[in-house]
Amino acid sequence: MLVDDQELVRTGFRMVLGAQPDIEVVGEAADGLAAVEALRTVEADVVLMDVRMPRMDGVEAARVICATPESPKVLILTTFDLDEYAFAAIKAGAAGFLLKDVPPAELISAIRSVHSGDAVVAPSTTRRLLDRFAVLLPEGDERRQDAGVLTAREREVLVHVARGLSNSEIATRLHLAEATVKTHLGRILAKLGLRDRAQVVVYAYETGLVSPDHPQG
Repeated sequence: MLVDDQELVRTGFRMVLGAQPDIEVVGEAADGLAAVEALRTVEADVVLMDVRMPRMDGVEAARVICATPESPKVLILTTFDLDEYAFAAIKAGAAGFLLKDVPPAELISAIRSVHSGDAVVAPSTTRRLLDRFAVLLPEGDERRQDAGVLTAREREVLVHVARGLSNSEIATRLHLAEATVKTHLGRILAKLGLRDRAQVVVYAYETGLVSPDHPQG
């Protein structure tokens, strides 16, 4: 489903996606409220969601959609230099975000990736957004301190995920099997109540495990 208040943007995305044999645009909406209502009758796997829209913005719509059982994956569309609350949508359950001027090949790849349950965009892209709006993140005692439930290895994997490394890159860096990294990541998500890699990046910033001044942890 395509959700954007600009019809021309939706048309462009529809043309690109419609040319793919494994992707079908099943619905469109001009704002978040219309998207929430449409999803009651339209079955979608992935929702491309703009942030700034009338009536209900993309952040609130993502929060509502992701709170429903068996919800579709939500990809936030951001202009990057304007949408300072895009990470709020990630915290609310969105799978990640795409830049609004995303190249067609990257858009298609992202949709396929998120549909398969994998990372939708490089976490390093999420990190750049957080760098820009780090002033909105909690400081000091306001940060969550529940990272203590993780083992030393799990914390290490978490920091590498926040740096933007893929599972295979982490496996190489830590001299582990890729399957072992996936197991560690699964435990991290379960212990911290996080949904996916994008939320891991946000969490790493909120807890101070990774900071804008020291992005490498």
